[in-house]
Amino acid sequence: MKNVISFLLLSIAMQLTGPSVIAESPQYYEIRSYLLGKRGDADAIHEYLRDALLPAMHRQDAGPIGVFQNADEDESGSPRIVVVIPHETADSILICKKKLTEDAEYQKAAKSYLARGPKNSPYERIESELLVAMDCMPLLEVPKNQLNNPNRVFELRVYESANERLGELKVDMFNNGEVPIFLDCGIQPIFIGQAIIGPFTPNLSYLTTYPSEKARIEAWTAFRSHPDWQVLKKLSKYAGTVSTIHKYVMAPTDYSQI
Repeated sequence: MKNVISFLLLSIAMQLTGPSVIAESPQYYEIRSYLLGKRGDADAIHEYLRDALLPAMHRQDAGPIGVFQNADEDESGSPRIVVVIPHETADSILICKKKLTEDAEYQKAAKSYLARGPKNSPYERIESELLVAMDCMPLLEVPKNQLNNPNRVFELRVYESANERLGELKVDMFNNGEVPIFLDCGIQPIFIGQAIIGPFTPNLSYLTTYPSEKARIEAWTAFRSHPDWQVLKKLSKYAGTVSTIHKYVMAPTDYSQI
């Protein structure tokens, strides 16, 4: 069964991104969002992530793993805790999950979290998205000395398209011009990926980082007026490629590895 699922993931990724990217071994990203709802227990989730999941994933040589939170309610109507888990291959997604069930240290550290029942769940639900890295950024990158800045801010954006054709064109737009404009304006990507599975498909998602909230606002102001963006966005082939933008401005937890 594991081989069948792994083959399916790889086949879908090849349809999305083409054989050339597969040959370069793009990473895969799970974007896991814990939606707290009105009765969520953020402390319990942070304890589980900090003391159980991240150490267990470290023992599997997985990472760096980012953990972020937004204090304000977003479009979902719920505060959320967002976890970014990179995987080197599609196989490792299933392998990691199996190893967690066999990891005695993990099971002990996660016991109180896993023992909760339906009446005291620490979250309302979990939303997950599985991405494959795109040509423009095949590997997750964490800027040097990033963890030394407690004021750093992150922004997760999800660009939803009305259909698969338009979704592919938005990917093409990123792969052929949008990212250099980002960099020129101070928008630093951590990862950029196209969705294989998720609640907003077809879509691409990306995470960017900034030294501060002020720097984030200034970077996007510079992007919107950048002359290269003014040219790129007016190309007729890219018209209507994004139907909805989901945006989450987030702060890292003190144990985040990104």
